[in-house]
Amino acid sequence: MASSMALPRAAAQGLRHRAAAIACLVLWAALPSMPVQAAAVPPPLAESARLAPLPITDDRGKTVQLAKPPQRIVSLLPSLTESTCALGLCDRLVGVDRYSDWPASVQKLPVVGGGLDPSVESIVALKPDLVLLSNASKVAERLESLGIKVAALEVKSQAGVHQVLDKLGRLLGVHQAQGADRVWRELQTGVADIARQMPDSAKQVRVYFEVSRGPYAAGPQSFIGETLTQLGVRNVVPADLGPFPRLSPEFLLRAQPDVIMLGNRSMQVATSYPGWNSLKAVRGNQVCTFSEQESNVIVRPGPRMAEAAQLIARCLIDKAPKAPASGVNR
Repeated sequence: MASSMALPRAAAQGLRHRAAAIACLVLWAALPSMPVQAAAVPPPLAESARLAPLPITDDRGKTVQLAKPPQRIVSLLPSLTESTCALGLCDRLVGVDRYSDWPASVQKLPVVGGGLDPSVESIVALKPDLVLLSNASKVAERLESLGIKVAALEVKSQAGVHQVLDKLGRLLGVHQAQGADRVWRELQTGVADIARQMPDSAKQVRVYFEVSRGPYAAGPQSFIGETLTQLGVRNVVPADLGPFPRLSPEFLLRAQPDVIMLGNRSMQVATSYPGWNSLKAVRGNQVCTFSEQESNVIVRPGPRMAEAAQLIARCLIDKAPKAPASGVNR
């Protein structure tokens, strides 16, 4: 684990410093072994466990009703792809958007384009019983005009994750106890377990999480912001700015966070922000840049939120400012 703090000269202080470092390394090593059950893919749901689908109201305010459980599902949003699989219905997916890549089995499915502007012709060719998409997608009405059932579901908060799992389960004919409630319980337990193992040194740290270029940040009301709160850290983005506000680079200079977290795509332009290199967190190497795969886990609101909490916790343990060694003598 990297640390920018110099070793103290006094032997006693050195021993204390090494002991603290070893403890931190032990916590780091413990995190990967934490049970993150939300990342597990359940086997296909047995026919005997399936129910008649129930009507739901999607994010457009439209009622979606299916006569029978769908046998052929196209998902145009990665979080909905992952949630469908977590409910045990991965075997019913016949097509996905270009960004759906988890679990690995969906990478073998036909790709119908982007989630916002997919190829309608490619979707129709797959003869789906149901298309799952974002409320921002531009093809919902056209698909419905062709007689294809569409459900628009999108998430911005953790409560929204639970609601989408519940709506998906009812629409797809999955028993609530075996589907939505099970997945939600597992991911919440996973996040809570990680939060309990967070060291005091990583708590109350002031954090800035950049979701994408803009910069667009994760506010306290977002599912990422809620995870930060559960882990015991403070978000420098004010709650009244909304879940994912676009901020000015000057905001970051004023906020001076202790730790900066960046998605893979954000890092490409971060160094070009005015004043970036003058930030204390940058000068102190207290910046986490997540890989593309890690970023996908963190920014997708779905069944892998416990795994996302795990990645964030590792960053905090590694990059949280260390208290001066001299303070131990007091």
